[in-house]
Amino acid sequence: MRIGIFTETYTPYISGLVTSELMLKNALEKKGHEVYVVTANLEGFKYSYDEKEKVLRIPGVPTGIYDARLTSIYPIQAVNKIRSWKLDIIHSQTEFAIGTFARLFAKQFNIPIVHTYHTMYEDYVHYITKGHFNRSSKKIVEYLTKFYCDKTITELIVPTKKAYDLFKEKYNVKRNVHIVPTGIEVERFYRQNIDIKRIIQLKKMYNISKNDFVLLFVGRIAEEKNIPFLFTVLSKIVKKHPNVKLMIVGEGPDRDQYEKIVLKKKLTDNVIFTGKVAWEDIPVYYHLATLFITASKTETQGLTVIEAMASGLPVLCIDDISFRTMVFDDLNGKFFTNEDECIKLILQLYDDKKELKNLGKQAIIQAEHCSASQYAENILVVYQNAIKNKENSMGILSKLIKKIRG
Repeated sequence: MRIGIFTETYTPYISGLVTSELMLKNALEKKGHEVYVVTANLEGFKYSYDEKEKVLRIPGVPTGIYDARLTSIYPIQAVNKIRSWKLDIIHSQTEFAIGTFARLFAKQFNIPIVHTYHTMYEDYVHYITKGHFNRSSKKIVEYLTKFYCDKTITELIVPTKKAYDLFKEKYNVKRNVHIVPTGIEVERFYRQNIDIKRIIQLKKMYNISKNDFVLLFVGRIAEEKNIPFLFTVLSKIVKKHPNVKLMIVGEGPDRDQYEKIVLKKKLTDNVIFTGKVAWEDIPVYYHLATLFITASKTETQGLTVIEAMASGLPVLCIDDISFRTMVFDDLNGKFFTNEDECIKLILQLYDDKKELKNLGKQAIIQAEHCSASQYAENILVVYQNAIKNKENSMGILSKLIKKIRG
C-alpha cells in the first residue's frame, strides 16, 4: 500500500504527535508499505524533498507557536510530486493548512482519506480568548471540529474513549469513529537499551543522588497541563522528605511563570526544569526517575504515560478517562482526584519500596500491549475500511476514470 501522511509538524520538531507519526511510519514500512510524508518546512522558505526518507516539506510562515509554520492550503508546486506517488490512502494528522490541503487533494484525485483527531481543542480555547467569550469560542471550535473531522473525510480515528464520547455523545456525529490507541516503540524505553553511562552523566548534571526520590513529568509547560498542582503537592511533601524532587522535562509558554512560583514556594532545590530535550535522549530521562506523575486533564491519550510504563516507572495520574485504558489502579499505577490523595499516595510509595517495584514490573507488561507493530496493524484495518467504503461510494464513471489514471 502507498500511504501519504499529511501533518503540520514533523522532525526536527519534538512533540508527542511527531513521536507517534515517526513510530507509525517506521512500523508501516517494516510491514512492507511505502509511506510518504507531507509537512511544513521548519527550517526555511523553500520546497524540499528527501528522496530517502520520502518527506516533502512545504514552505510556510512562522505562527509564533513554538516552531510551527502555516503553509498554503493548496501549494500547487507540491501537487505534481504527490501525484507521482500514486497514493492508495491519505492519512491526515492535522485540521490546519496541510490538513486542508490533504482534504482538497484527496477530493480532487478521488483518494480515500483517514483522519486522526489528536487534540481536545476545547481545552485550548483560553490561549486565544484569554478568558473572554469562552462559551461562544467553544461553539466555533465545535463547528470547525465537526466539519474537519466529519464532513470532509472517509474514516475517523480517535485514540481513546474520551475522544470517542466527544464525537458521539457531545457532537452527535453519525459516522464511523474508530478507537485506535496510539502505540509507541516500547523497545526504546527498556532498561536494557539505555546507556548506563548517560544515566550517570545526567544524574550528576542535575544533582540527583542515589537517595533522591524523583517525580517525573514530561510534556509541554503550559496551563492545560496543570503543573502548579504538582508544585503545591511537592511543597507539602518536602517538609517531611526533603530528598523528594520533581523533574519537568519539556518546554512551553509558562516556564518563566512557573519558575517564579517555584522560587516563591522555596522549591528551587527540589524542582528541575530540563528545557527541551532531543527526541533520541527522551528515554534516558525516564530512567532518572522513581515515579511518573501527571495532573493533566486535557490529554486525548497521554503517550508519556505509556513511555513511562515501558521504562518500568509506576504512574501516578489524576483520575481522567484518557488514562483509564492504560493505567489500572493498584496494578501498574495509581489514581488521585485531589491534592490530599496525591500526597498520601506519594508518601505511601516512598515508604513501600516493594509495592513501588511491583507496580513498575506490571507497568512494563502493560506497555507491551501498546507496541508500534500492533498500532500499525489496527491502523491498516481502518485504511482498508476507508478504501472499501470509498470504492462503494464511487459511481461507475468515477471508477473508470480512476482505473484510467492508474
